[in-house]
Amino acid sequence: MTGWRVFWVLSASVPAGVRPRLLAGWADLASREQSVGIRPGDPIFLSPDHRVDPQLSWYVQSISFRRHTAETRRNYATDLRLFLTFLWGRKVNWQEANRNDVEDYEDWRRFADHNPRPIGGAKWDRELSALASFYAWAAENQHVRSSPIAMKRVVGRDGTTITVPAARAKDARRSNVHWLTPRSWRRWIDIGLRGHTRDGKPEPGWVGRLEERNVAYVRLMLTSGLRRAEGGSLLTFEVPTRQLDTGRYCRGRIAAEVTRSKKPRTFYVAADAVGEVETYCDSSRALAVHQAQKARRYERLPDRRLVTAIAGGFNPVVTWCDQTGVTVQRELNALTVNERMSLFVEAEGPEPLWLWLNEEGLPFHVHSWEGVFTAANRRCEALLTPPMRLGFDPHKVYAPYATPHSTRHSFALYMLVVLNTLMDQKFGLTPEERRDFRQLYGDPWFMVQNLLGHASRQTTVERYLAPVADLQLRSMLADAIDPVPAPMPELDDVFARIAKESVGIQDIDDLGPANGGDGW
Repeated sequence: MTGWRVFWVLSASVPAGVRPRLLAGWADLASREQSVGIRPGDPIFLSPDHRVDPQLSWYVQSISFRRHTAETRRNYATDLRLFLTFLWGRKVNWQEANRNDVEDYEDWRRFADHNPRPIGGAKWDRELSALASFYAWAAENQHVRSSPIAMKRVVGRDGTTITVPAARAKDARRSNVHWLTPRSWRRWIDIGLRGHTRDGKPEPGWVGRLEERNVAYVRLMLTSGLRRAEGGSLLTFEVPTRQLDTGRYCRGRIAAEVTRSKKPRTFYVAADAVGEVETYCDSSRALAVHQAQKARRYERLPDRRLVTAIAGGFNPVVTWCDQTGVTVQRELNALTVNERMSLFVEAEGPEPLWLWLNEEGLPFHVHSWEGVFTAANRRCEALLTPPMRLGFDPHKVYAPYATPHSTRHSFALYMLVVLNTLMDQKFGLTPEERRDFRQLYGDPWFMVQNLLGHASRQTTVERYLAPVADLQLRSMLADAIDPVPAPMPELDDVFARIAKESVGIQDIDDLGPANGGDGW
């Protein structure tokens, strides 16, 4: 072993439905872990000489570490492991590290010629934040005399003074943003998820694993602008329902605990996307649940919680009974992702309330959606990129490329164009009327900001809508060759023009012919 390693404490259940076999004498491992405060999902750091540092274990059990989201905890643990390995190679204990060590580490991570995979400024800033968080805790608890991470005070976006690492990169790209126009998304879905050929026809012999689930998830994300963790942790009863008078969009509610701001938020999703979720629930999801019930898979989950009631109102409360018979009540807004994954209802047997399930009928982890997108990207690349350009297409000229978060970026771009179109054409507003409309309801930028749940308009403009932040969309729409009466696929020509005049937006013109279809 040449470096530090990180292991993750499993929950009482794993995807196969049982806990891995334990060595003799360790049958009470779960109770031992509980007695010392170890929880499922906690990282355990193992040094190259096979030792567990107790102080590192105390850190990951601290409030300062556990208050981070699950994704941030996983990222920070990985970042800390790399720094510990770097120090180990220098024969320096983490408690003895100084600012010179940190400076040398930055040089190796970012600029050293002998590093085969140097990182960019944004990645370095994240690693630096991980180290700053760890050493701030260590200094506060007197495990080190002082932190080796130099800090400075700056003025934040809201005007308050905050403390940040002084070595933050000046060339950091704050977000890896990918925009796709609606017709590019339709092509990506058809080829990457539905198994169509480049000519738009179903590929003979295609067997799409969980195709209905994957398409439903992407369509829901595209038309709602939810974050990966928000859309990926929905419970079945949180999916909006379609009514006779629903129209094009349905309204739903995201619980506070799964949002980044820890505040509940209303979201809107296209009615046809809700229909695809309903189809998934009635078909492949129902089949997976039935097979899991038949195999008695759910009954072997020791952390299963049977929901007996959900009290509605402004702040819904969930009541469940655990395996020991204890009845617990918890606000829906306070349920963590792990708690949501353990909720079941009694139908023709136990059934998960977690919306997205794997082939075993068990909850599909939020971070696993990255793999779905990666597989779809590879299929699009293989089918659409000329053989001589495979692996040599950094700007994604031939094949669309998407990530879970690019659904959110594309949603923001789409809604900005739609809202401007509505204000300029459907409402037929004069400049004076539009000014009054903005004063009463806010302009389209403000509306998109609220839909995304951003606290800062600057984030919406600079990161999510950077390609069109300086464009006069009203004049662009007014000058379009074919006026568009409604904000759906009829806007393809408008999006094509925006893509041509902007940087970073993928459009079908560069990717080949598109299939017909509604919306996304």
